Amino acid sequence: MKILVQKFGGTSVADAVKMRRACQRAIDAKEKGFGVVIVASARGKQTDVLVADAYELNPNPPKREMDQLLSTGEIQSVSLLAMALESMGHKAISFTGSQIRMVTDSVHTKARIKSIDAERIHKKLNEGNIVVIAGFQGIDEHENITTLGRGGSDTTAVAIAAALGAKECEIYTDVDGVYTTDPRIFKKAAKLDLISYDEMLEMASLGAGVMHSRAVEFGKKYDVTIHVRSSSEQTNGTLITHEVPQMEDVVVSGATIQKDMAKIGLLGVANKPGNAARIFTHLAQHKVVVNDIIQTEISPDVANISFMINLSDLNSAKEAIEEIKKEISVKDAFIREDIAEVSVVGVGMRTHYGVAEKMFGALAEAKVNIDTITTSEIRISCSVSKDQAEKALEAVCMAFELDRPAKQRTKSS
Repeated sequence: MKILVQKFGGTSVADAVKMRRACQRAIDAKEKGFGVVIVASARGKQTDVLVADAYELNPNPPKREMDQLLSTGEIQSVSLLAMALESMGHKAISFTGSQIRMVTDSVHTKARIKSIDAERIHKKLNEGNIVVIAGFQGIDEHENITTLGRGGSDTTAVAIAAALGAKECEIYTDVDGVYTTDPRIFKKAAKLDLISYDEMLEMASLGAGVMHSRAVEFGKKYDVTIHVRSSSEQTNGTLITHEVPQMEDVVVSGATIQKDMAKIGLLGVANKPGNAARIFTHLAQHKVVVNDIIQTEISPDVANISFMINLSDLNSAKEAIEEIKKEISVKDAFIREDIAEVSVVGVGMRTHYGVAEKMFGALAEAKVNIDTITTSEIRISCSVSKDQAEKALEAVCMAFELDRPAKQRTKSS
């Protein structure tokens, strides 16, 4: 049996009309001969409501209990979807993450998947059911409910597709695909027909909210093509897949902006073997995710180290810094919360020159000052003041013709 996994986000199952529309997508696929698995998020703003309820009662709720609470949003969705499918004449059964033995580690609120027992899903598919699974959640080895953090339902869907041997996972959302940049900020953004796993990984890690990086990692590792589609329109979306030769003809595929960032600088750090390891060990122990590390040697004895983090990790990072200062000689530390990061991404950078020149030139012409610069093989990122971030994004989008479909751009873009 060919298997298709369809994931529906919160806005795609927000009310009864949208739920029936999602069910019809699954029924259409089943009637074409697919075994269909639906993965669903909590409806609408349900997760936000649950979070607000928690903080009204406890300003610092235990993470284990938050996972218990937030998992109920997805359970509501899948139960209702299964009921709707039955009313539309099709057998259906819903499962929680624990019922399919989606085993994770024990890091509450941002757990990582370790294994999935696909046997129960296969059994129910073979019995003619559309199987509906709660996204975002799993269970650890001690039977505690865990949640996967931001983008968790996307990750659930692609991981299940991989476990079932499905070749494609459809991600239904309120946009009709992946765009060259955030169309809410750059109104002229163009939709992409195709993007590579590597490009999407970079864009997701740099703030593109349409897909989460962990979901793309699963797709790349297990060769699952991800199809990002509109839940309201019967149109093709964007395929996230392996690179194809024509991708290198386009130098830059997309641009991203991250505003929810903070920059931490440690000044006058003793330049001794092992100090960098000690710094980032403390940060890891506090579960702080670190981006864009820059170390600069001031003298043979002293170095400065700076790095970017998400604002949500800032309090944990501050605690880690206090521990670091007690263990390592640090002259001073600073934190910037008025920082943002603008990036361009494209596999074409591997074979074209002049990308940095064009990006920096566009920012200079827009009178945007660059704070720091970091690069990878297919990415250039510049941190800028938050109040200049949107102007910076528009400048690089116009420089690289990201208002036009890839096939219409000049070779230099």
